[in-house]
Amino acid sequence: MTSMYRIALDAMGGDHGLTVIVPAALRALEDYPDIQLILVGDTAQAEAILKEHKASSSDRLQLHHASQVVGMDESPSLALKNKKDSSMRVALNLVKEDQADAAVSAGNTGALMATARFVLKTLPGIDRPAICTTLPAIGKEGHTHMLDLGANVDSSAEHLYQFALMGSELSKAIDDIPNPKIGLLNIGQEAIKGNEQVKAADSLLRASPLHYIGYVEGDSIYAGEADVIVCDGFVGNVALKTSEGLAKRISNQLKSEFKRNLFTKIAALFSLPVLNRFRHAMDPRRYNGASLVGLKGIVIKSHGGADALAFANAIAIARKEIIKQVPQRIDKQLAEWLLQRKSA
Repeated sequence: MTSMYRIALDAMGGDHGLTVIVPAALRALEDYPDIQLILVGDTAQAEAILKEHKASSSDRLQLHHASQVVGMDESPSLALKNKKDSSMRVALNLVKEDQADAAVSAGNTGALMATARFVLKTLPGIDRPAICTTLPAIGKEGHTHMLDLGANVDSSAEHLYQFALMGSELSKAIDDIPNPKIGLLNIGQEAIKGNEQVKAADSLLRASPLHYIGYVEGDSIYAGEADVIVCDGFVGNVALKTSEGLAKRISNQLKSEFKRNLFTKIAALFSLPVLNRFRHAMDPRRYNGASLVGLKGIVIKSHGGADALAFANAIAIARKEIIKQVPQRIDKQLAEWLLQRKSA
């Protein structure tokens, strides 16, 4: 491990590209003196944006040119075939070539997953990588890891078991929890509930060495009952987007109610400290940055519409995963699991 943690940024990806990623990079460099960032994209445009922020390239902020950009609505297969010099692909190549320890992108999720899987490959024993993020929850740790969130629409019982194993190792590394509690998302807690894949995954998990607590329902996601919640990508993505929509609805409703009349405006002034703490705790920007687990390298997916604060948080997650050596830990656990299976 080098003394500086090197992180490649897909500077052209996302809804805002360089206009968000440059200030996010500058914020992250200020917060973390031990990181070195590589802005991958159009160097002329990057230099212009840096100049606007009274900054320039340096030993800790390097520019690496890439001539192409993957569009947010571009087909993953076409992006993989035709965009070999895209900022996304070049950033991932830097990880593969050991010129960077991690890559962060706010670009097209499907293209990022397909390209990362092609460039970096999956760890032995992993059929499909998964997207894992943290969600706010009640309890000491204050969050829950959830996967998969959209990489795999259809998942077998075996895939769900692999997601559980990867999520457990991620939680051990990031949260320092010796034996994370694993829950399997279902439509009920009774044994008869759920589809065949979920029931089969339940049997696999009950026979595993993981700390499996059984089925959990949707209302348990934010309750802190489990450290890791496992589901297929279709269900996980719907749950995530529903949560984002609900958070916006609550925020807008609170603003509307406090602006209703003079008395509610006065009440808002007295409630401001509580409201600010609530907004800080529930701010989705603080949870921006999902891990593509199961790859031979660290890749963090930022929300496409992320602002500078949110993207800087994704950079912070990449840094933490480098320090905690997450892929290596998952690889080691997978090797033990495969050996146990072979012996059995």
